[in-house]
Amino acid sequence: MWKRFLDFPNRRIHKAASAALIVSLLAVACGLGQSEQEPAGVAPTASAIAATAEPTALSPTAESNQLDASIAGPSASPAAEEPAPTPLVDRADNPPAAEPVTLAPQAEELTTPDVVRLLTPSVVQVVTESLSMDQFNRPVPSKGVGTGIVLNEDGHIMTNNHVVDGAQIITVIFANGESREAEVVGTDFQTDLAVIRVDVDGLELRPAKLGVSADLQVGEDVIAIGHALGLPGGPTVSKGVVSALGRTIDTDSSTTIVDLIQTDAEINPGNSGGALVNSHAEVIGINTAIIQGGRGIGFAINIDDAKIVVSQLMAQGYVARGFVGISPVNVTPGLASRFDFAVTEGILVARVIPGTAAARLGLQVEDIIVQLGETPIRNTGELSKFLIANKPGETVAVVYYRGDNEIRDELTLGGRP
Repeated sequence: MWKRFLDFPNRRIHKAASAALIVSLLAVACGLGQSEQEPAGVAPTASAIAATAEPTALSPTAESNQLDASIAGPSASPAAEEPAPTPLVDRADNPPAAEPVTLAPQAEELTTPDVVRLLTPSVVQVVTESLSMDQFNRPVPSKGVGTGIVLNEDGHIMTNNHVVDGAQIITVIFANGESREAEVVGTDFQTDLAVIRVDVDGLELRPAKLGVSADLQVGEDVIAIGHALGLPGGPTVSKGVVSALGRTIDTDSSTTIVDLIQTDAEINPGNSGGALVNSHAEVIGINTAIIQGGRGIGFAINIDDAKIVVSQLMAQGYVARGFVGISPVNVTPGLASRFDFAVTEGILVARVIPGTAAARLGLQVEDIIVQLGETPIRNTGELSKFLIANKPGETVAVVYYRGDNEIRDELTLGGRP
């Protein structure tokens, strides 16, 4: 099952059977709003010292206080062009020798120790504390540990939402051992991202360099840096490759996250919010989830999407998304076969919220949305990603099915109520 890196207690993500999926998602609201689902994610990667946050395996990377560790503007990554093969030469014609292919110069690749040396000052430990009441109304303290990435010299730090969710006290520990209390600037449940901030008085921060995930290629070397298990003495480093791109996973919070980077770099509880970097010491992903019981399968939120979300969180504390006004359910081949749907992918309308864009358009329960604008909508994750890029007030084309009939119309997105 999928598990996040940070668990306060551990949250588990798993793929449910079709029947279970539709039941769990019916409760999710989308436009994605209260009724429209917000991507959160794979199990978070934070490890709790007492409860070390585990990577969302697909569950958050957080680990328990007993170190019972178990726990991410959208744009698709273009496929890299391969140079055209050199044509074979008929030696009998004795033609002039072919010119060698000249490749565009690439930035010099660094050794792993050099990458770690450059990034370590930018990767911080995030310790959270909270107090809850047990069934006998007795206070129960809990502690979690995750990872964060320094964004700028003003004290902004990026981490996973599941690392800081519900925390009453947040402490950031820097590479030099200095610690500062932090406050939450903004969080986004749908993408499992958050921004916190510390007072920079007397601090000399080194922001991480953010790369471009659209340039990634499967097989490319990557390095994961994070505070696994909350171990003292600095971050833990592991190395691997980009195993796959564009992964989509369902989480234990009935959300779907899309366009994730899959890697075999070792990711452990406490790594949630940590950096996945390339050989140029650039952050290209935020470690967020692992598969519980699996080895060598971890997931990171791609940095291109993270930049869009984080910039809005820093500016206004939330992400301004367009709002459709429906409760969505993922259509799967199993559901399509069982209920004789016209399509095998898309968003089934489980509820239409009165007074919203969906209601004004005339959408009905059991309609299936398959496209918004020029973007195919195959699941709630793709719907969420579309709404991040399209703000309230924008009018977009919509394609949906009512029974066997395909309907094309226009929808003016609303704002979250």
